[in-house]
Amino acid sequence: MDLRDLTDAVIAGDAVKAKELTDAALADGIDPAQIINDALIAAMGVVGERFGRGEIYVPEMLYSARAMQTSLAMVEPLLAAGGSVSRGSVVIGTVKGDVHDIGKNIVIIMLRGAGFTVHDLGVDVTVERFVEAVRELRPDILGLSALLTTTMPMMQTVIDALEEAGIRDEVKVLVGGAPVTDDFAQAIGADGYGRDAGAAAAQARELLASAV
Repeated sequence: MDLRDLTDAVIAGDAVKAKELTDAALADGIDPAQIINDALIAAMGVVGERFGRGEIYVPEMLYSARAMQTSLAMVEPLLAAGGSVSRGSVVIGTVKGDVHDIGKNIVIIMLRGAGFTVHDLGVDVTVERFVEAVRELRPDILGLSALLTTTMPMMQTVIDALEEAGIRDEVKVLVGGAPVTDDFAQAIGADGYGRDAGAAAAQARELLASAV
């Protein structure tokens, strides 16, 4: 089968068709990693670009994400059985004092669609929990989200805590959220900034590429 059909189904947000086409691809003996890379990641890349240009909105992105997750759920166990390695690992959470999670959750969808393993710490995450997660999980990237201007300074506090713990150099810090800007990210010493979900996934890829 042509994996472009699966890509189109995910872009269109058709979860039923995505499942049928994933079944067909696996029946044809197509490698699960190829399904993810050539169909799912490709599809979410297109979705992310369209979202960034304002051509589609959150509902459309969520439909596409649901279709992608339907397919991903079918191939991930096969990848695990085959010992496949993800593109990289990300720990992400909304900082202390902030309970907004829609933006963070969309970023997670895009990161997983781009092949990353993501550990979601949730919302209102304490500085200590972020530091503990970096120590325990040893992620390639730490994602910090904030939707309130009043909680943005917590991003600086987390980075300072990583410095104090002696593990700042072990992880790339990626920040984002509606009030966050590239200038702010640079000012607090973050390694990257995602203006939206698609940009965050692209920045994550760039951060790991620059670390090689």
